[in-house]
Amino acid sequence: MSTALPPVISSWFASRGWAPRQHQLDVLASYADGASQLLIAPTGAGKTLAGFLPTLTDLVDGKFDGLHTLYLSPLKALAVDVERNLSTPIAEMGLPIRVEARTGDTPASKRARQRTRPPHVLLTTPEQLALLISHPRAELMFSSLRRVVLDELHSLVASKRGDLLALGLARLARMAPDLRITALSATIAQPEILRDWIAEPLPQRRTDLLHMVGGARPELAILQTEERLPWAGHSAIYAHHELYEIIKQHKTTLLFVNTRSQAEMLFQGLWNINDELLPIALHHGSLSVEQRRKVEAAMASGDLKAVVCTSTLDLGIDWGDVDLVVQVGAPKGSSRMLQRIGRANHRLDDPSKALLVPSNRFEVLECEAAVEAVAEGHQDSEDPLPGGYDVLAQHVLGMACAEPFHADDLYAEVIRSWPYRDLPRAKFDRILDFVATGGYALRAYERYARLRQTEDGLWRIANPQVAQQYRLNIGTIVEEPMVRVRLVRGRGQKQGRTTGPIGAGGRVLGEMEEYFFGTLTLGDTFVFGGEIVAFEGMKDNEAFVSRAFAKDPKIPSYMGGRFPLSTYLAERVRRIMDSPDDWHKLPDQVADWLRLQRDFSVLPRRDSLLVETFARGSNHFLVCYPFEGRLAHQTLGMLLTRRLERMRARPLGFVASEYALAIWGLGDLSALIRTDRLSLDELFDEDMLGDDLESWLDESALMKRTFRNCAIIAGLIERRHPGKEKTGRQITMSSDLIYDVLYQHEPDHILIEATRRDAARGLLDIERLGQMLARVRTHIVHKPLERVSPLAVPILLDIGKEPIFGEARESAMAEAADELLRESMGEVF
Repeated sequence: MSTALPPVISSWFASRGWAPRQHQLDVLASYADGASQLLIAPTGAGKTLAGFLPTLTDLVDGKFDGLHTLYLSPLKALAVDVERNLSTPIAEMGLPIRVEARTGDTPASKRARQRTRPPHVLLTTPEQLALLISHPRAELMFSSLRRVVLDELHSLVASKRGDLLALGLARLARMAPDLRITALSATIAQPEILRDWIAEPLPQRRTDLLHMVGGARPELAILQTEERLPWAGHSAIYAHHELYEIIKQHKTTLLFVNTRSQAEMLFQGLWNINDELLPIALHHGSLSVEQRRKVEAAMASGDLKAVVCTSTLDLGIDWGDVDLVVQVGAPKGSSRMLQRIGRANHRLDDPSKALLVPSNRFEVLECEAAVEAVAEGHQDSEDPLPGGYDVLAQHVLGMACAEPFHADDLYAEVIRSWPYRDLPRAKFDRILDFVATGGYALRAYERYARLRQTEDGLWRIANPQVAQQYRLNIGTIVEEPMVRVRLVRGRGQKQGRTTGPIGAGGRVLGEMEEYFFGTLTLGDTFVFGGEIVAFEGMKDNEAFVSRAFAKDPKIPSYMGGRFPLSTYLAERVRRIMDSPDDWHKLPDQVADWLRLQRDFSVLPRRDSLLVETFARGSNHFLVCYPFEGRLAHQTLGMLLTRRLERMRARPLGFVASEYALAIWGLGDLSALIRTDRLSLDELFDEDMLGDDLESWLDESALMKRTFRNCAIIAGLIERRHPGKEKTGRQITMSSDLIYDVLYQHEPDHILIEATRRDAARGLLDIERLGQMLARVRTHIVHKPLERVSPLAVPILLDIGKEPIFGEARESAMAEAADELLRESMGEVF
């Protein structure tokens, strides 16, 4: 094909006063030359149009029949947004191109029609792709496919969703020999790795790495508040009034938070002071589809003054007149911050404007580190990892649902995906055996016999119900068990719960994690979807609530949603603390806090680990400051507690934050260290990641929780059955029972192996912890103190708010925050 734009497309650009940018033409030229592409361009540079320009050019004459382009997005909202933004120019140019979105929210009748009469361009998600290729005769739908557009690729490749996507691409490459891939991203730390990721399923094609350089630098600032900055916590309540004034000064403001709980809290706080009745909305993944679509439509039409949101809106979506992005709470990574900044002034030549609002004093340091990283354009996005065995098991079953297969053929296809390129054949055969029989310990049970091998060596599903169950349970996102929240009308309601019977019907507000309702009693009030509701009762998988009035409603807590602090920002935070000459950049109260620490104790150095010990009440504390993120610190706390027990230091518990770790117990730790009965070098030795880790994992409930997730993804435990869903209790009981059987009778079972891999690299952050221990080896600074230090105040305030270890659950270690502050600062000031 020619690289010149067809006249109708050139005329459309001219009618807008535009001209195609060079990187857009580069994608077109690369495609015309038979190559695939990875395009890296800043937010607002027209990456989406660059991705679709070859498609528009191919289809301009209206002669193509069938599915031409498959667009894959990490977010349903992004697919819907792209459908809207792509359909407009197609209609304005009068092109005979049909564009449709396909998500879990698409009606079943439309999804069925799309398999037999697909549009020219289908916009969907990795999960829907897995579903489509699991249907018999999928090749009839995809044999005409010419292009795959992967949007926001960086957000997929480092997760199990990326594993599922890579396997899907390998199958597409088999069904569509002419396939080429265009991947788009603004935030990639190592482009060469992602280019290889794209190229792996298409070895016969060249993959071009295209960079777009330029664009206005983002304008990023930290809120300069007159209020007292909190020592700990994540609510940022101190900033609500200032944020409200900032919202009034801008057209549309997006306020990002890191968790759904924070979203509910911030929205409620702003609404309580919204005297001018500004149109402020809430958007997060637990709200109903109808509510989210309503908010998205209002944003697109410019009807909202502000939206409080989570990561559901931080990727690629172009929302009208957003002229300010606010990040409430530390961003946890420079790439994530750059992505969110790009939602403001979504145009290449206009600077995006963002404001960081730290929730506590440590987060001020992290925000300052993020400002510096963004100014330098530094990327810290995660790299892809070897693929999960549970995801591959799911894919193997899906391919059997599509058609019978020979193991040799499927293995050859699987290793053409980047995450599984080094998968040994023996490992593949073990996974296949698991899918077919459940493995050695489970093969006697007929329910786990999902595949059968025919006389000619083909593997096929055991019965049609296997395919039905597979399609009901597809996907790699395992949330806590959810229940629908239905708003009902009660009688005689005044405050709290209703006084009459629950009314019938009622609209669905969304979904919440099942465990939260186990913490409620009838009549308890809580905030959900921006409303205060009272808990009325539960039936099956539905929780009934009614509108209520309460001065202090509960804020729902969610098990997931926390982002890890990136290694790069953690290193920058240590550098800031170790550079007093740069403290003038910090708010006075934070700089004064660091000076107090320097005068009263010592400051953590960039290349060492500060360990403070002091007595408080009848207990003794050890506080250290690795700045390696909550996951690594929690693992370190578990392992150190075991070691201290062996040393007879009588530890009682620990608490971990993103920045610090505190352990307390009955033994005088300062005296033990002073008399050489406790060596810090030995206590923090890397060998804790060997036998200590293994023995702790063997005893830990964490393994059972991790196994549950792997078993769900692998299809061993099914969440959904036709017409009903299992409760969280049912899933947990089934999972725990199977885990105990496998651990006792087949400890090397492939799912036990998958569980250990997941625990090590995800839930425990073992690699990062190992790097930290190696970095501080022989560089541990011990500072014995008479009382709590200024730097230790935030972590001690967290005691009692987080799950703690062993006997500490029963001990009275958590004291009032104001008492701790008086104790820490009274004598210092």
